[in-house]
Amino acid sequence: MCLILLAWQVHPDYPLVVAANRDEFFARPAAPASWWRDRPDIFAGRDLEAGGTWLGLSRNGRFAGLTNFRDPTRQRPDAPSRGALVAEFLAGDESIPSALARLTLEGPRYNGFNLLLGDGDSLGIYESESGSARPLEPGLYALSNHLLDTPWPKVLTGKSRLARALRALPDNTPMAELLRDDRPAADAELPRTGVSLAWERMLSSAFIRAPGYGTRCSTLIRRDRYGWTHVVESTWNPVGIESGRVVESFQVARA
Repeated sequence: MCLILLAWQVHPDYPLVVAANRDEFFARPAAPASWWRDRPDIFAGRDLEAGGTWLGLSRNGRFAGLTNFRDPTRQRPDAPSRGALVAEFLAGDESIPSALARLTLEGPRYNGFNLLLGDGDSLGIYESESGSARPLEPGLYALSNHLLDTPWPKVLTGKSRLARALRALPDNTPMAELLRDDRPAADAELPRTGVSLAWERMLSSAFIRAPGYGTRCSTLIRRDRYGWTHVVESTWNPVGIESGRVVESFQVARA
């Protein structure tokens, strides 16, 4: 997942709003969002290679979203799958402080990543590269393949457009449009993350098209103050044409 835009307790009617793109190699098999048969309280897409997920929800109000930290010089081929961390949180009942404390201990086993965690009442983030684990106050947040709110062009643009898109809710159209923005950033604004300039350009847009790689799916989530959660996920083929769509609504089940 290469871009997660999140509004937490900002909108008076929708305390949780998420707009996210997952970028991945097209050769890596994945299933679209659904209720998992083996863990029926999880609604998420699924990585069919390692079995985890990049973003998901649970029936009891939990949310988790993961991005990789881009540093090609520090990739360990024998590291465990980071997607398992998302599934474990969604399936469990840990508080946010407990989950963050656990990640502080376990995180160094994995290649670099960031993990946003919500339990319906609070939100937190763990960043493995900085070792930071902290709760988050209400606000707008953007996460790409660096630390939270790192001012990459698509992060800055995404946050600005999300703020405007909130005014249109429950109409998802502006959020869907911002996730489809495939305009690259100017060279002077590009980060330097250890990949070639050509790849920095291709990876700089919200919606990515690159040889064998790109935006695989776009996910829109809005949860209202009554716990009703509405999800729309579009799946994209290698040339950026929608090849599938999932629409789901459910009400959070509180204990």
